[in-house]
Amino acid sequence: MTRRSAGRPGSRPAGARTGAPAGRVAARRARARGRHPGGKPVDKPWVSSVSPLLRTAAEYSWRLLVVGAVVYTVFMVLGRFHEVGVAVFLGLVVAALLRPVAGLLARWMPRALAVACVLVGSIVLALGALAFVGETVAAEWNSLVAEFRVGLDRLQPLLERPPLRLSPHALGDVRDRIGSYLSSHRASLLSTAVSGAGRLVQALTVVALSLFCSVFFIYSGDRQWQWLCSQFPQGARQRISIAGRAAWRTFTGYTRGIVLVAATNAVLVGIALYALGVPLAVPLALLEFFAAFIPLIGSPVALAVAVVVALAAKGPLIAALVVALIVIIGQIEGHLLHPMLMSWAVQLHPMVVALSVVAGAIAAGVLGAVVAVPLVSVVWAVRQALRSPEAGP
Repeated sequence: MTRRSAGRPGSRPAGARTGAPAGRVAARRARARGRHPGGKPVDKPWVSSVSPLLRTAAEYSWRLLVVGAVVYTVFMVLGRFHEVGVAVFLGLVVAALLRPVAGLLARWMPRALAVACVLVGSIVLALGALAFVGETVAAEWNSLVAEFRVGLDRLQPLLERPPLRLSPHALGDVRDRIGSYLSSHRASLLSTAVSGAGRLVQALTVVALSLFCSVFFIYSGDRQWQWLCSQFPQGARQRISIAGRAAWRTFTGYTRGIVLVAATNAVLVGIALYALGVPLAVPLALLEFFAAFIPLIGSPVALAVAVVVALAAKGPLIAALVVALIVIIGQIEGHLLHPMLMSWAVQLHPMVVALSVVAGAIAAGVLGAVVAVPLVSVVWAVRQALRSPEAGP
């Protein structure tokens, strides 16, 4: 090769200027990538002047913003189609309660027939309980109204004494105002009743859809879950399967546990109110059963209603005994029932449970308060399952 051909541009390294050494070209390329030739990162004044703590906080902040946006979008979609979400949730609750019974009956009959028997029997049992409560209220209504009138007359002297010192005509004024309000707002109350009838139709639609979903959850829920797992990539199927098993185990444990706690509370309340002679003992016990599905809040509210009924119907002494009943049942529920029936399924601190219930009530009312604790429990169980060695890297 001649001296002229050795100096041609085609023989120079790419990106090198005429006469530039190869080391300078390598250094320029390294700095373009943000590093020194030896591999050490190049110091950037606008980066080094920022505190490492602030940089870390900024990195986590934008990630939290992304996660928050996704969660907000999910809840917006669920809020838009909340009837469907409620129906699926109720279907899962029914499946968690009745699937073991259907599996037991399937040993002696076809599974489809077992599912039908379980669902029909449950519907008949629920309608029978509601009919019994309705008959009890109808039978005691006249006597209850009379007892309430006597009780209000009995309460008026007590309210006039210290420390309240109410006016002697306070209760009469309240009754008169309630009557005048009902007479003057009859049209608005009628429209509210009509809208309530529309909501009743909507609620019945949700119940029908939940029963439809529960049929398939009980009959072929495992096959549906396997199909759902098969839609994900091969590498993610194991982790999704582990997360799903943990979620279902926690959800079924919570559902069965809370039903047992609610049933036990209702039986205790019903027996105690009946022994004390408080009217409407069975409806109040049923109210306690449904209220127990809201942890920490539902039972005291239901028993407070029982205290008001006892105070108006039987006087302060029986009402004080019902207050003592609230304390005793609260101790039994907190120190015996929950540790025995739910500690293995829901491993949450009581403060987390309380915050979840309040947050759910603020977000979605009574339904949010009911759903909040099982939702948080399922999320926590999935997190713990995915961190186990079985889930892999």
